[in-house]
Amino acid sequence: MSVWNHVCHAAADSRDGEPAAALESPLPIGETSAILGVAVIEGHLRTLPPGPGVYRMINRAGDVLYVGKAKNLRKRVVSYTKPARQPNRLRRMVSETASMEFVTTHTEAEALLLEANLIKRLKPRYNILLRDDKSFPAILVTGDHEFPQVLKHRGSRARKGDYFGPFASAWAVNETLATLQRAFLLRSCTDTVFAARTRPCLLHQIKRCSAPCVGRIDAARYNALVEQAREFLTGGSQAIQRQLAQHMQEASDRLEFEAAAQLRDRIQALTRVQAHQDVNLRGVGTADVIAAHQAGGQTCIQVFFIRAGSNYGNRAYFPSHAREEELAEVLEAFLGQFYAAHPPPPTLLLSHRPPNAALVAEALSVRAGRRVSLVVPERGEKHDVVRHATANARDALARRLAESTTQRQLLEGLAACLDLDAPPRRIEVFDNSHIGGTQAVGAMIVAGADGFMKSAYRKFNIRGDDATVPEDEATAPGDDYAMMREVLTRRFARALKEDPERRREQWPDLVLIDGGAGQLGIAQEVFAELGIDDVAVAAIAKGVDRNAGRERIFLPGRPPISLAPRDPILYFLQRLRDEAHRFAIGTQRARRTQGLGKSALDAIPGIGAKRKRALLHHFGSTGAVAEAGRTDIEAVDGISREIANKIYEWFHSGG
Repeated sequence: MSVWNHVCHAAADSRDGEPAAALESPLPIGETSAILGVAVIEGHLRTLPPGPGVYRMINRAGDVLYVGKAKNLRKRVVSYTKPARQPNRLRRMVSETASMEFVTTHTEAEALLLEANLIKRLKPRYNILLRDDKSFPAILVTGDHEFPQVLKHRGSRARKGDYFGPFASAWAVNETLATLQRAFLLRSCTDTVFAARTRPCLLHQIKRCSAPCVGRIDAARYNALVEQAREFLTGGSQAIQRQLAQHMQEASDRLEFEAAAQLRDRIQALTRVQAHQDVNLRGVGTADVIAAHQAGGQTCIQVFFIRAGSNYGNRAYFPSHAREEELAEVLEAFLGQFYAAHPPPPTLLLSHRPPNAALVAEALSVRAGRRVSLVVPERGEKHDVVRHATANARDALARRLAESTTQRQLLEGLAACLDLDAPPRRIEVFDNSHIGGTQAVGAMIVAGADGFMKSAYRKFNIRGDDATVPEDEATAPGDDYAMMREVLTRRFARALKEDPERRREQWPDLVLIDGGAGQLGIAQEVFAELGIDDVAVAAIAKGVDRNAGRERIFLPGRPPISLAPRDPILYFLQRLRDEAHRFAIGTQRARRTQGLGKSALDAIPGIGAKRKRALLHHFGSTGAVAEAGRTDIEAVDGISREIANKIYEWFHSGG
């Protein structure tokens, strides 16, 4: 890939008097911004090379609007200077364009890979976006120990060993691990636990581990089990089952009935796994089955992970895109972004052929370092598997559309209830949590037309607990009003700083506070201080007996509202409030758990983990260290007189 970049912020001045190609035909949008956008794009045409590359369109705030790739950059970019031929969405994009950036590549396949990476990182608003890019779990058979361990793994594959996956869910991994334990008796304990065992653990007692930690099996026999497990994970379960059946019969013939019974249990574990496999998966081998269905301006893409003829689960995706996007184009964009984060298998079985199928296959082959084939089967077992995935995509999209319809109705009802101008597109709900005023946290959850937007959730550590914050700026412990003031001030002061023109669609239409009239008053004061007068705010509080179902809704300048106990809008508000409460409690609990491992010794300069451990082993607690004399501290292994004096002075002079 070339490092040649081209950036221009005032392209209208660099045309050297050439007539603008776009201005030869009348502009369908009669706005000055549209004309300026076309002028910016035209300013690049003289210097653009005719080769492949990637371009970015950027607005005045510096946000990337769109990332595209091209076989011929000049020909592709010149199309944007003819807005009469573009749909309204692209006309708006051109009108917002204030600058452009370009990167040339050696091949169009490289351009496709770079485009996918940039879209994933920048998330431009005019691109088709894959929102959910969570990593998938896998199974790791470790290769750095005499007795390999089998465990669930997620993340980078830095540890030595064999990785099998991906699995669509942690549940699928856990089921497979349970099978491996029952069928092959492999250990799952950590190396530290393994080294410290003096007698077999419970897993050995229930016949799920061969107990190599205490010598119940030697390395040669254990590694034979490991090889069987590897063969099972690569599709050889039936061959292993036949071997076990033969060994079981031989043990029975020798009247070794206990050994035969153990082999029988292992065979039954393998049989249960095979019973869960679809009939025709054996003909698929190793592939990802990707099927798409489109309806109501939305698309669902189902991905089934087939490895060695076994179904490792599936996951549904709902890419964000304009309503007019064609299904095949959405699928192609999905493939680029999905496999930017996950290694592609040798074969992709698709329900539709992407517009640039050969290019996509070449790009994925470059990424994988081996050949990747895109296949749209028309008959046979593979066609049946794709048809099954398509049915799943259709059903998942139907459920999502039904949920979206219900959600829209609830938002419309909420707008009517709170007398809003329009149904809110983004609702932010705020809550606080603390224990007697300590370890206080604030929480913000977000909901919209598609339900809860968990990627937008935010947590706030209340500054009253932060020793680095000046005393006059710290929030008083236990003051719920002060906590809410701090959280709201931090949230919206930052929003005003980062997005004053509100172009990033991260401003709420409605702020909902968990509390009563007092908390509502705090929110109003914060908004008044920040000069925010166009965000609706409300508070929801339980009744006098704090019973769910008797909530009252507080609004500025109006008497509290009480909804009927069975009103769907009340249920909706309760769900929002309860989700904020759940997130706040979970955040506070995580902070408390994190703090359990901390000690006053951590703050003393020069006291690392080794010295801390020596002190605690010698004295038993941090309190005992604080009460100890200099001579007693110096008696600890690894503690010099200088360090002992430092520790003593720390506790007796306030640090």
